[in-house]
Amino acid sequence: MANRYKVTLTQEERAQLTELTRNGKSTAAKFIHARALLLCDAGEWGEPWKVADVATALGITSRTIEHLKQRFVEEGVEAALARKPHRKLRETLFDGGFDARLTALACSRAPAGYRRWTVRLLADKLVELKIVNQISTMTVQRSLKKTNCVLI
Repeated sequence: MANRYKVTLTQEERAQLTELTRNGKSTAAKFIHARALLLCDAGEWGEPWKVADVATALGITSRTIEHLKQRFVEEGVEAALARKPHRKLRETLFDGGFDARLTALACSRAPAGYRRWTVRLLADKLVELKIVNQISTMTVQRSLKKTNCVLI
């Protein structure tokens, strides 16, 4: 990837980033991003490293550094250090009604030939009863755990 974005930090920005890397109260990602910006600084107070060298030193990819530099140039220090919020909201596939039907099924008598319900049996029965088109056993397990339902 071509080196398109040049990081030039002011003295105040350098002091802010240096403080972030020294105070020990920032997250690991924020620490690494602050350190990367300091190493990439091509201003009068910095000696810039090559992107590949910074990536190797910090254990991240060159692409991450390029994206970090782009965010810094376009949006500023705070935007470069903060995590981007997710743009896409997850769709809720299984609601409280699903949990209630699953709990009712788990509390019912087990199928003929079985002493008790298993997570796999419940998943298969939910598909058989056309409550859902498909479901993983882990989804069934998580739903049962969320409702404090224990299979005995």
